[in-house]
Amino acid sequence: MANIKSAIKRIDVTKLETARNKSKKSAIKTFIKKFEAAIEKNDKEDATKLFNLATKKIDQAASKNTISKNSAAKKISRMAKELNKLA
Repeated sequence: MANIKSAIKRIDVTKLETARNKSKKSAIKTFIKKFEAAIEKNDKEDATKLFNLATKKIDQAASKNTISKNSAAKKISRMAKELNKLA
């Protein structure tokens, strides 16, 4: 356990940031799974709506450095490719 006051504060801040990042990553994974389910059902309208929501969440996470920008681009690219196959 840390003895220095600033180190104790950093531990608390890190715990909060970790929880926040896990929540954001979980939300992204949930949107991607819903999108993939819509693709499986060949529901283009629902898939498009979910694609837009997922893209927004992924971009927000990338801008806050929760996930890397390359990872975000890769996820969006894969989803766009699947959506275009459906057309």
